[in-house]
Amino acid sequence: MKNSIVPYLVKRFLRFDTDQPFIFLSALLAFLGISLGVTVLLIAMALMNGFDNEFKKKLTIMNYPLTITPKFYGAVNESLLIDLETKFPKLSFSPYVLSAVMTKNGSKLEGGYIFGVNLEDEAKVNSVVKKAITTADFGKFDIIIGKSLKDDFDLYIDDRLMYIFTNVEPGGLSITPKIKRFKIRSVFDSGLSAYDKAYSYTTLSSLQAILNIPSNQYDGIHVFSAFPHADILEIKKALPMSVSIKGWWEDNLNFFAALELEKASLFIVLMLIILIASINIISSLLMTVMNRRSEIALLLSLGATTKEIKKVFLYLGVVIGISGILAGIVFGMGGLWVLSSFDIVSLPKDVYPTTTLPLDLSIKDFLLIVIGAFVIVIASSYYPAKKASEVDILTVLRNE
Repeated sequence: MKNSIVPYLVKRFLRFDTDQPFIFLSALLAFLGISLGVTVLLIAMALMNGFDNEFKKKLTIMNYPLTITPKFYGAVNESLLIDLETKFPKLSFSPYVLSAVMTKNGSKLEGGYIFGVNLEDEAKVNSVVKKAITTADFGKFDIIIGKSLKDDFDLYIDDRLMYIFTNVEPGGLSITPKIKRFKIRSVFDSGLSAYDKAYSYTTLSSLQAILNIPSNQYDGIHVFSAFPHADILEIKKALPMSVSIKGWWEDNLNFFAALELEKASLFIVLMLIILIASINIISSLLMTVMNRRSEIALLLSLGATTKEIKKVFLYLGVVIGISGILAGIVFGMGGLWVLSSFDIVSLPKDVYPTTTLPLDLSIKDFLLIVIGAFVIVIASSYYPAKKASEVDILTVLRNE
């Protein structure tokens, strides 16, 4: 008999009481609050992870997984490139020459950088450029520009675009900047407007000729690696003291630290929704305890233990909370499916790296949400359960 009293009482106390409807209403609000909190948390964490992954993917391409640069002029040359290609045949290397430039078309000016690259090598390390060079044949002083620059300057394929180089050369009694017109042969689209405006690509020989750099000298070497965090350590061992190497993440530490902080802050703030909803569990259970004091005292006098009474109210809170969590999971997963299957929200491309909502709910975040909500539910149910088990039998029965 004792084994069945706990589930029986739980079912009985969960029923709608016409004499005390506010108790049921409070429990219903707790259920709805917890389910809403879990739903919002699941969708918010999926969005944060999705944007995080999109930015990492885009930044990895345009910043390159690894970059080798000289500590002083002339340290990165053809000899070093051949040596690295021999020692690391599984990696892809693309030497480059770089210059800061001003792009001019009519009255419009835009600052940026121009890369001189071997297009075949660059295609191995940069998938964005690879797409662009498959559609055109490139000659000397041909250029690849970003889609944002093309749209802003209203340019077309085979148009001429003026580049003003920041390094100057003497001319009579004055110094003048180097100016060169390039022929637009293709357009790349990285998905990040800032890079599409700032970066341009031409052939290595073209830029070396403009900047008077020997054909066997480079400003650096871009390296593609599927495992950059591990490969950077191996490459460092093979590099001379005159050369350094850095990973793409080293230039973006503050950015991703800010993303992680924002994600953690959002998780804590949204978890407060569940915490607030759990207050309704406490109030609902406490009202139930106050309303059922005579029944609790009678049960204790008939042989029910304080442990069983505590279990009844603890289970009541758990049933309400677990139901809310399960409903939140269903609604959250349903919301994620709708957002990923239908183009409901369209993002501005000049602000975000994608025009559709990126969604990626990790197992870690899912477990943190569910476990966090469950802990809050248990903590909220414990105090009312404890108060129910401390009902004074003699006082209650005397007064009732």
